[in-house]
Amino acid sequence: MNIITRIKLSFMMFLEFFIWGAWFVTLGTFLSQNLNADGLETANVFSTQSWGAIIAPFIIGLIADKYFNAERILGILHLVGAVLMFQMYSATHVGVFYPYVLTYMILYMPTLALVNSVSFRQMSNPEKEFSTIRVWGTIGWIVAGLTISYVFKWDTGEGMLQNTFLMAAVASLVLGLFSFWLPKTPPVKKATVEKRSLSEILGLDAIKLLNNKNFLVFFVSSILICIPLAFYYQNANLFLTEIGLTNPTGKMTIGQLSEAFFLLLLPVFFSRFGFKNTIMLGMLAWAIRYLLFAYGDAGELAYMLIVGIALHGICYDFFFVSGQIYTDAKAGEKHKSSAQGLITLATYGVGQLIGFWVAGFASEYYKVNHTSDPFWQNVWLVPAGIAAVVLFLFAVFFKDEKARTAL
Repeated sequence: MNIITRIKLSFMMFLEFFIWGAWFVTLGTFLSQNLNADGLETANVFSTQSWGAIIAPFIIGLIADKYFNAERILGILHLVGAVLMFQMYSATHVGVFYPYVLTYMILYMPTLALVNSVSFRQMSNPEKEFSTIRVWGTIGWIVAGLTISYVFKWDTGEGMLQNTFLMAAVASLVLGLFSFWLPKTPPVKKATVEKRSLSEILGLDAIKLLNNKNFLVFFVSSILICIPLAFYYQNANLFLTEIGLTNPTGKMTIGQLSEAFFLLLLPVFFSRFGFKNTIMLGMLAWAIRYLLFAYGDAGELAYMLIVGIALHGICYDFFFVSGQIYTDAKAGEKHKSSAQGLITLATYGVGQLIGFWVAGFASEYYKVNHTSDPFWQNVWLVPAGIAAVVLFLFAVFFKDEKARTAL
């Protein structure tokens, strides 16, 4: 890969995740402060990510893989996304906001696969080259958070988070136009006339893997652990803002730095402690994180909140990335793509869809049913308890093994 191509792909990846981080992290706070949305309305908005994840395989598998260059579809989706972002910026009520965010997420989620496709097609050795490109996506997310907190200070002024959508719209416009300058990535011509079935596109061809007890336990655990994950996405920024932590969006980028760090440590843990212990550590980190959130504060106990944010690397990498590795090993050559599609559909689709609604119901329940304990303490103890139960069930029912090809 020449240096010009490397720069193009790095800039593409930077903008891809800058756009997402520019508005999604502060979305819960924006909905509460700017649009006066309640917990269930907020859950409805966040659920658009899950609907986007469910629909994305149709766009990629039925359209992008067959008829059009990946970079052109990427450009078109981001240009339309810029228009939708501007409409979200202009919305004054959650009822007006919702159709735009739903359409946007249906169009944005496929771009996550498209940027990978464009990148992989330019690489002769993806195992060594992709991480150096993908890390610019993490950098983009971090820069977005730091910009919101420390450059424009939008999360310190009432109502100013509206501007995050305008920033995302501009970045989406830039990436949309830049995409047409990316290396040409036409559909791959198949050596045979065999067509991919709808079940293969959605990952349903790998459903037979569920006949394996261990994989079934992992599959169900993956769905359930997405409930605590949804609590973090939906509530963390609003929580940190309401309790008075300064520059909350900027401080949340500690989670992305942690994610990059623990990703480097993951192979060490995986080889030394095995899949079961590694993934259980990830589950345990979820429970500990929410206990820290439940009992920390913005004063003397602020360090508990920072540690909770920093645990994001263990929470995400040790469960989700380990799970992807395990799934790849269990699936075998024939079902690798389908198996990853099935896990993605189960987690980002079904699991988080359930999780966002559970988070919404929990928020509304404790707003109506007051207790002697603080509101946010009650809310965070819910995902802490769920993570602990999932950890227990996984420890009991998953039989320790080496990740190996099976079935």
